[in-house]
Amino acid sequence: MEKKAETYDISFKKKAVDLYHQKKNYSAVSRELNIHRKNIQRWVKQFSEDGIVSLREKRGRKSMSSKVSSSTIESPQKKIKRLEAENELLKKLLKM
Repeated sequence: MEKKAETYDISFKKKAVDLYHQKKNYSAVSRELNIHRKNIQRWVKQFSEDGIVSLREKRGRKSMSSKVSSSTIESPQKKIKRLEAENELLKKLLKM
């Protein structure tokens, strides 16, 4: 018999995040709410990165906008450095 994954609503997740911020202890919050510590860690991380919106239910098919995260978008400074390094490499290869 297959066990279904537990789902939690946004208010429960926010409560867990708030409790963590009060206690600064994943294990204590885990025992108090009777949920796995990894869930709390994931929710705290999501909340700190993207706010309350990140705690909503995300099961099912993802939209195109959610597939592109801010971490996959290269900053202009990083892009410039990467392109400069590529140019230097190409110059060295052409001199050979």
